Amino acid sequence: MRLFLSMDYPQILAPVLTFLRCPTPQAWIDKARDPQHLPLLLTDHLVCELKAAQTAMLLVRKYVADKAGADELLAWLQPYEAFAFRAGPEPDFIALQKQIGKSVMPQTDDPWGRQLIDSMVLLIKEELHHFWQVREIMLAREIPYIKITASRYAKGMLKEVRTHEPLTLIDKLICGAYIEARSCERFAALAPYLDEELQKFYLSLLRSEARHYQDYLALAQQVSDEDITPRVRFFGEVEAALISTPDEEFRFHSGMPV
Repeated sequence: MRLFLSMDYPQILAPVLTFLRCPTPQAWIDKARDPQHLPLLLTDHLVCELKAAQTAMLLVRKYVADKAGADELLAWLQPYEAFAFRAGPEPDFIALQKQIGKSVMPQTDDPWGRQLIDSMVLLIKEELHHFWQVREIMLAREIPYIKITASRYAKGMLKEVRTHEPLTLIDKLICGAYIEARSCERFAALAPYLDEELQKFYLSLLRSEARHYQDYLALAQQVSDEDITPRVRFFGEVEAALISTPDEEFRFHSGMPV
């Protein structure tokens, strides 16, 4: 895999692989590399990018955003959500991308809140850009968008989130870190088996995904009065079980194919 070896991707990936408790099973890679599964994989990838943006938006709205700023974030996502979840029309993604960054950002005087806003707004921008990039690939390959069911993955982790603050926030941030890290690991694991266009695209995502998981962890530790390492270890075990055990659905973050 010349492209991978000739650049700094191994250095980017190394801390991700250390953070995760298990690698992607070879059985998942074998199924994902089969061309017949590419439409499903790209469709789920598209939705995952939007869900990542939604997660970041909800964190800002719930914990730090003023109403005007929260409304701006909602407006960013509405055309994407209408298309992906409510059979809405195909948006003008190029025009939408140009609008991002021109809106009034949420405001706060709290330093941690400011860091959350800065990290999550950048994440939202990047995830929506990735959404558009995946959609471009699908259109170029004449792959229609068909709504699909969600995998067990995110729900499987979120059901372990504690139910009182600030522990709820800490756990959600740790879950976000694992989702981003696993995405990064899977992009790298799958890239060698894809055609040149898709390989280049998936490897281009590694840098942002690796930064996203680190941002989530840093925010979690800053809001916690205690070392979050035990909780990170706990969710690592939960995440690894979801990845390594049999899974009847095949999705971008699914477990061992049945």
